Amino acid sequence: RAVYTPKKHTKRRKIHPATRVFQALRIVINDELKSLEYFLNNAHEFLLSGSRIVVISFHSLEDRLAKNAFRKGKNTSTLKILTKKPLRPLESEIKKNIRCRSAKLRAAERT
Repeated sequence: RAVYTPKKHTKRRKIHPATRVFQALRIVINDELKSLEYFLNNAHEFLLSGSRIVVISFHSLEDRLAKNAFRKGKNTSTLKILTKKPLRPLESEIKKNIRCRSAKLRAAERT
């Protein structure tokens, strides 16, 4: 005799497809990726030694730009990466503010 065992709910929540579509449209219309890339590639020129730059991204493309810019700065000895892996919100934070669920925080310091 088979016993029914209900599936456990995973803590990870999926993002609604419409949310993804409108996010993609916003990114394209506002030319956000080029603006972010320009900022990240030039930010080290405006930072004094010991200053910190923090980037909060909500999309994997944004996060990749931040990660690559910080690595480039590390390789040229202009930045010291403070977060090896991006910081993610805790489950308790997500319960308080559902919009933060996809946020990733990366930080670096000007050397």
